Amino acid sequence: MFEKIRIMFSITELRKKILLTLGLLAVYRLGWNIFLPMVNEQGLHATLAGGNFADLLNRVAVFSGTQLDNMTIFGLGIMPYISASIIFQLLGTVWAPLEKLQKEGESGRKKINEYTRYATIAICVLQSYLYVGMLNSQAVSQMQEHGTQTTFLASCVGPTGQLTFGWLWLAVLIMTTGSAFLMWLGEQIDEYGIGNGISLLIMAGILARAPSAFTELWKLASNNDGQTLDNVGTVAILIILFVLVVIGVVFVTKGQRQIPTQSAKHVRGRQVFGGTRQYLPLRVNQAGVMPIIFASSLLLFPQFLFTWLAQGADPTTGWGKFCYVCNNIFSRGNSYLYVLMEIALIFFFCYFWTAVTFNPKDMAENLKNHGSFIMGHRAGSRTADYLEKVMIRITYVGAAFLAIIAIVPTIITATMGVDYIVAGFFGGTSLLIAVSVVIDLVEKIDAHLIMRNYKGMLEK
Repeated sequence: MFEKIRIMFSITELRKKILLTLGLLAVYRLGWNIFLPMVNEQGLHATLAGGNFADLLNRVAVFSGTQLDNMTIFGLGIMPYISASIIFQLLGTVWAPLEKLQKEGESGRKKINEYTRYATIAICVLQSYLYVGMLNSQAVSQMQEHGTQTTFLASCVGPTGQLTFGWLWLAVLIMTTGSAFLMWLGEQIDEYGIGNGISLLIMAGILARAPSAFTELWKLASNNDGQTLDNVGTVAILIILFVLVVIGVVFVTKGQRQIPTQSAKHVRGRQVFGGTRQYLPLRVNQAGVMPIIFASSLLLFPQFLFTWLAQGADPTTGWGKFCYVCNNIFSRGNSYLYVLMEIALIFFFCYFWTAVTFNPKDMAENLKNHGSFIMGHRAGSRTADYLEKVMIRITYVGAAFLAIIAIVPTIITATMGVDYIVAGFFGGTSLLIAVSVVIDLVEKIDAHLIMRNYKGMLEK
């Protein structure tokens, strides 16, 4: 392994790409720790200590790689750009002008990217405004409850404790600029670095939480004196879970259903071309991690809504009882119904995202145009029906795997009392994202090595 690392850095082009990528990721980590000018760090942590709102922010940060529990210049992360990209990808399947742009090749792709950047700025403004406003409301609520002045925005608020207009929009402008800068940073990694820039930024945000996760794991394993071990069984289960999830992610991510295809023979002059047997690879997990992100995001909003309604409702009235019941249903770890809803949504979004990204009719048409066919199936609609049937079956396996990955942290938290951040990092969505990005990065480094007649990193 050390010899292969030496070979990597001995190739001038590859070394420049790796060093540039590491440098840009270092810039990202630097901005991760720069707070907004109106924020007091200690006061912010005191405001977010415990509570449902802090729990909501932490759960979002687990699978998005953001830092919503700290009001930093990169607090929104790269998620606004990903949201805009998903919106335009979905619109491309139902809106004819956008679908036409997608088929125009490089020029159409550049135009769609331009529209995506504009949509990213709009999403950043909306999200940062709501985010700063909700944090300010949380501080005002604590001020009214304890009868003290709010701390982390003390010098920027009016008589009522609300953030003044100028400071509010300054915070929105800084956070929007930070996300736009991260969007540019990811594009620079794509063009001049190694790997997918957006994915690497998300992975960097997830791995930045590793020290706190390991610290919590050590606290769980140790008594108050920090020397003798306690809860050894729980720690062992988490470590075994970590290994199994990594193995499972690698197995499913690399898993393919290879459909044999045969190309027709072509005679040109005195030479015969084609007639070879090849394979059409179909990924088992075609949807990636998107179904988990969609399902978790969709379930977070009713959880936050009913938690907020339950706080101000009278439990003796019918409305109050309804709010408390719904709050218990949508509270992660407190209800089996929540787990069932999450599994159902993951399966739904897995099939939905596969239907959006995989078009069996276009694939059958491409095979026909290139003179290839699937043995035993007539070219055209019969081939498309067969590909759709195969994709439905293998998508079921991928959706089941994603559902297991998503619910394991919830089960561990509910049964063993482990903090969700720790359980999610050692066996949840964040680990799935990190391992998938590392696999993609290794494949792109291998492409550079193999192109220069070296063996890949994972080859013996």
